[in-house]
Amino acid sequence: MTTTKRTSVARRSREPTVQLRSKPLRDLTSEALSSYFRDLNGHKPNALYDLVLGEVEPPLFEAVLDYTGGNQSRAAEILGLNRATLRKKLKQYELLG
Repeated sequence: MTTTKRTSVARRSREPTVQLRSKPLRDLTSEALSSYFRDLNGHKPNALYDLVLGEVEPPLFEAVLDYTGGNQSRAAEILGLNRATLRKKLKQYELLG
């Protein structure tokens, strides 16, 4: 019985690794954009670049800030931005708190 429990624990610990092997962000973005264009129903797309950035940047900034414990200097370095640009974008998305 102990062997069975160890096996099931080992299986459970492997499951998140399998889940992390989901589609790359590039593929998910492509699928989302294909769906967006399909759902336009003949309407002309408008300001798509800003729309995509507005959807992607806030969760990106939140995740990196969470990773750095809120340290904006470290977050800016990880993102490849200068700190002033990061602060400007955080204000833009009302993420400063």
